[in-house]
Amino acid sequence: MRLSPVFLLSATDVAHFPAESKTFGAPEIAFLGRSNVGKSSLINALLGSKQAHTSSTPGRTRAINFFALHEGAGEKMKQRPTMIFADLPGYGYAKISKSISAEWPKFIEPYLSERETLALAICLVDTNIPPQPSDKQLIDYFKQTQRPYLVVGTKGDRLSNNVLAKSIATLKREHGVDEVLAVSAKTDVGTKALWARLLAVTE
Repeated sequence: MRLSPVFLLSATDVAHFPAESKTFGAPEIAFLGRSNVGKSSLINALLGSKQAHTSSTPGRTRAINFFALHEGAGEKMKQRPTMIFADLPGYGYAKISKSISAEWPKFIEPYLSERETLALAICLVDTNIPPQPSDKQLIDYFKQTQRPYLVVGTKGDRLSNNVLAKSIATLKREHGVDEVLAVSAKTDVGTKALWARLLAVTE
């Protein structure tokens, strides 16, 4: 399925979130991860365009950026989107703050805990580094709140198959999850499998 992305808005307050009347209650997919985990690069790879701003400076994204994904173009773009991507600010960058709760603006938690149209949270973890406590904190949050989530391992192209397999096994063990889907924004490895999971929430 080919989806056409349209930037909706940047939200820095609960009042800024897209109204259901504008998105027709389309399911939302939230992308979360540590600063420089490759979140914006993965979103751009999935969309096939440079919609999400990428930066080498950790912590650059300070708002939730919403993108509507439509089938087709033209008049169809005025109809209900197939889904909404929500690109959330990165966390865990020491120069900004020491914890998720302290760093993230007050509108992040209400979005994750109260947003009725949030259908799936994509928790991004870096396969090139050891499991991070801040990632575990986020994953534990979704376990406790029973919000649907999927852990995705980024930058898989930088590791050999054997090393990647060991990294994924370690991430699964340390974060207490049954699955970590390895992807690469650079080579598109794993993106088709990820798309299948995203489209499943629209069914």
